[in-house]
Amino acid sequence: MPRDIIILECTEARAEGKPPSRYVTTRNKKSLRTPGRLEKVKFNPSLQRRTVHRELR
Repeated sequence: MPRDIIILECTEARAEGKPPSRYVTTRNKKSLRTPGRLEKVKFNPSLQRRTVHRELR
């Protein structure tokens, strides 16, 4: 199976003392475009705005 299941967690929520939002998604194991941790801009409902979410390992 060429895809991994990953969890994305908000990077800004802990600094503000609120619970971080998490998203579950997949990524291509063999992709040369994303060799490091995946980062995406997603909506955080506790902060009521879009924030950067980084892959957990």
